[in-house]
Amino acid sequence: MAAKDRIGKASEAVRSSDYIKRLIEDEQLRENLLAAYGSARSAYGRMSNGKPAGKALLEDRKLQRELSEAARALRDASFAIRQPAAKPKRKGGLGRTLMLLIVGAVLALALSESLRSKVLDLLFGAEEEFDYSSTTMPAQDVPAPVDVPAA
Repeated sequence: MAAKDRIGKASEAVRSSDYIKRLIEDEQLRENLLAAYGSARSAYGRMSNGKPAGKALLEDRKLQRELSEAARALRDASFAIRQPAAKPKRKGGLGRTLMLLIVGAVLALALSESLRSKVLDLLFGAEEEFDYSSTTMPAQDVPAPVDVPAA
């Protein structure tokens, strides 16, 4: 019974681990780890071919290149695992649709005079054509009042 409890706790820890989730979801991280493993394995094979390790490290250019590739892939993998998971990019949404609708409406109003006049009529009412006639009489020549001196 104790073994089942330990296995259950271990599997729960694996399921809740963010690193394991990232490893499962992130293809680039998996590729970096596989490249590092492949380069390190190849380098180990070249080092264990019978030459002393120090001599192989100093003289074997291919071994140096493989170790460098393994180090680069491990660095990339460690950088990728420390970064937060990339959020999937949204391709559309309400904001983009609204923006396209507004831009289209502005262009339609700018390019169509009949549409522009209909919108102005809806907003401010239809224009009334009228003839202007003044209701005031034109000023007549009236003499200015004369000041009368006080007695």
